[in-house]
Amino acid sequence: METRRGRSIEVDFFRGVVLIVIVLDHIPGSTLSHLMLHAYAMCDSAEVFVFLGGYASAAAYTAVLAGRGEGAAKMRFVKRCWEIYRAYLLTAVLTLVSGAVLAYLNLNRPMMELTGWPPFAVQPLRQAFDIAVLRRQPYLSSVLPMYVMFALCVPFVVPLARRSSLTALGLSVLIWAFARPLAALFSIDDMSDWAFNPFAWQLMFVLGVLCRVQPISEHFHSGRIAQWLTRLAVVAVLAFAIVKLFVLTQPLPGALKQNLSVDRVINFIVIAWVAAQFVRMGSIAWLARRLPAVVTVGRTGLVCFVTGTLVSLIVDTATPHMFHGFRGVLIGLAGDLVAIGALLMIARGWSGWKGQQSSTTANGAGYG
Repeated sequence: METRRGRSIEVDFFRGVVLIVIVLDHIPGSTLSHLMLHAYAMCDSAEVFVFLGGYASAAAYTAVLAGRGEGAAKMRFVKRCWEIYRAYLLTAVLTLVSGAVLAYLNLNRPMMELTGWPPFAVQPLRQAFDIAVLRRQPYLSSVLPMYVMFALCVPFVVPLARRSSLTALGLSVLIWAFARPLAALFSIDDMSDWAFNPFAWQLMFVLGVLCRVQPISEHFHSGRIAQWLTRLAVVAVLAFAIVKLFVLTQPLPGALKQNLSVDRVINFIVIAWVAAQFVRMGSIAWLARRLPAVVTVGRTGLVCFVTGTLVSLIVDTATPHMFHGFRGVLIGLAGDLVAIGALLMIARGWSGWKGQQSSTTANGAGYG
């Protein structure tokens, strides 16, 4: 993989694409969302997002470990846990404030109800406490509490994966297999409380960790077995697409996604294998170099995730919903372009501000 300052440009590119897709998928009137992964696969951007999170976390942990030792690596992820929790609280506040504004202006009632503002307005102290202790998670913020748990586990998961990939994978699969009773044991099995069962979704995170610390060798990739696996993966991807497009035409139960069903895992793995072949060929790096703005979104992931929730809500509210047919498609497409442009601008602005902050700090240290 091509790297820049220790980062993989392919991973940053994939993260950028996924963050853009997440914004589009949360705009009900989006036109482009009908072309995204969930339209022709049993899995969607959530699997990709969590997998890449595991990959990036393992890369960050091993980099700090090599440079500053085990203590610094562990402390880095304690701080990361706090950063993600603050981002979760900020996302929750933005969501609730947006709901309050929509309620006051009597706009976009379906979205206003999704924000969770009505119950919050009735019991603000109780709701605020439930949000703070992760018992209740406002719309669009539900993936972040899961990431808080994963960040805490990184100092244990990465060393285990480095010592024995089979042990790490086996333990992860075992937890995934018992994810539902574990969720019930800890009272997080209610869809209204935890949209993602962390005991199930840790499998995607661990798969990302394993791909970073125990990657498949180039020798294996160039062999005949890998070539046959690639052919089988392509056939499987097409088969899943046919089933999704022509057989399973109705929305599937939300519990399948909440608990990461086996068909979602298999579908993701075959897609990831095919994507890995494009990475090996250099196609993704070539594309990433020509779309640097998308890479920038990937490198400012947490900021773009938090602000992206606000972007999707604003675009959905500003987009007229009374038009259908070709006119509705064009209006939806216009909203998509506005949302994408806004996210690219946010990423560029944040990246530029962080660069100025780093330069100021460096200059200050030099004069000191």
